[in-house]
Amino acid sequence: MAKFSPLHDRILVRRVEEASTTRGGIIIPDSAKDKPQEGEVISTGKGRTNDEGKTFPLAVKEGDRILFGKYSGTEIKIDGEDFIIMKEEEVLGVLTGASNSGSTSNKKELAGSRK
Repeated sequence: MAKFSPLHDRILVRRVEEASTTRGGIIIPDSAKDKPQEGEVISTGKGRTNDEGKTFPLAVKEGDRILFGKYSGTEIKIDGEDFIIMKEEEVLGVLTGASNSGSTSNKKELAGSRK
């Protein structure tokens, strides 16, 4: 893969694909899927620079799982793989303790359900 280094407060993100089947086993076609709004940070820039030339490091780092807005960033293709370049301010939050979304061991509790 070609080496890409974002500048300033930009980050390079790879989308995390969602499962292509529902719990009931129904296969969802690509045309019906929304683009995932979750991704993995591949590389980051040095940080934001203020008027005095002082650099502030970014809050996200390589390997972080993040959530971002539906229309965030600019989609690019590097060596045939799709990525997104976005500013750090477009990141909505960092996911911690996130497991694979396609995992069957990840059971969600429904609102109002009893244990």
